[in-house]
Amino acid sequence: MIAKILLVLFIFTTALANHDEYEEHHQPQPYKFGYEIEDHHGSQHRQEHGDGHGHVQGSYGYIDDKGIYREVHYVADHNGFRATVKTNEPGTENQSPAHIEFHSKAHHSLHHDEYHHHE
Repeated sequence: MIAKILLVLFIFTTALANHDEYEEHHQPQPYKFGYEIEDHHGSQHRQEHGDGHGHVQGSYGYIDDKGIYREVHYVADHNGFRATVKTNEPGTENQSPAHIEFHSKAHHSLHHDEYHHHE
């Protein structure tokens, strides 16, 4: 019995040792995807496409059941990542930190504590 086990192990290890691993590399390909989800809590969406040469463009966002929304449009390419954010989230304001543009329509009279409800 031990001889049979050793024979099987020998055949197995020999087969592994002779196995040449070849990892095929493919060139980047253009792609595109997207989705939309909607339920009683609100909606979410995302779409993106790339050209296969390092240029990616897309957007994603949500809107909740209270009408608060955020939508992000972005580009990533040889110039880096750049995004534009459109929102009406409380506490936001128009600004452009780190090459990202915020376009806020938040009402400044609404305080942070009023937005977050306790469950």
